[in-house]
Amino acid sequence: MTPENFIRANAALIAPPLVPEIELHLATEVVPLWKKTEEELAQIGVPPPYWAFAWAGGQALARYVLDNPSLVRDRRVLDIGSGSGLVGLAAARAGASHVLAADIDKFACAAITLNAAANGLELTVTDDDMIGTPCAWDVILVGDLFYERPLAERLLSWLAHMTVPVLMGDPGRTYFPKAGINCLAQYKVETTRELEDREIRETGVYALHSGSAA
Repeated sequence: MTPENFIRANAALIAPPLVPEIELHLATEVVPLWKKTEEELAQIGVPPPYWAFAWAGGQALARYVLDNPSLVRDRRVLDIGSGSGLVGLAAARAGASHVLAADIDKFACAAITLNAAANGLELTVTDDDMIGTPCAWDVILVGDLFYERPLAERLLSWLAHMTVPVLMGDPGRTYFPKAGINCLAQYKVETTRELEDREIRETGVYALHSGSAA
C-alpha cells in the first residue's frame, strides 16, 4: 500500500478546532489509525503518524499566521517539521509567494500533498533534513518541534544563526527554549487526552531573537 492510499484508508478529512479554514487528513476515534499502537504500525512499515494529529503548537502558529498575513505575504516561507502541513498551508493561504514544507517522514510528505490538494493550495514538499542548510527563505515557521532533546538542540543551534524572522508555536514542551524568545500571542487549543494530559492546552506563538539560541 502506498503512503497516499494508507492515509486515505486510515484518516478522515476534518478541520482542526483552532483553524477551521483548513481541512487535514487526521486520525479520529472513528478511523482505524487512532487505535493502532506504535508496534502495530512498525509491523506494517509505518512510522509513528505524527502527521495524523493537529498538534497544539501547529494549530496556534497556523492561527497566528492566518490572522497576521502580512508576516508571510509575498515571502518565501519554510515550514520545518511540517507534519500534517497545517502551518505551511496557513502560510500559503495567507499569501506567501512560496512555501516549502519539510518533513523527513515520507508519510508526512504524502499527507501534506493530499492536504494541499484538498484545500486547493500549492506548496513544495521535501523529505530532506533541512536543519543545517543555508537559509533561502524570508520566514521560518516551527510548529511543536521541541518534544525531544536531540532534535531541539540541533534545531536551536541552526536557528541561532538566522537573520530572518523565526516564529514558533509551542504548548510548553520540555525542550522549548526558556530565553531568547518573545511571546506574540497565546491561545487555548482544544486537544484530547489521547494525545495530551489535558483537554485544553495553553499554547503560545513566539519570535526567536536572532543569535539567542547558540
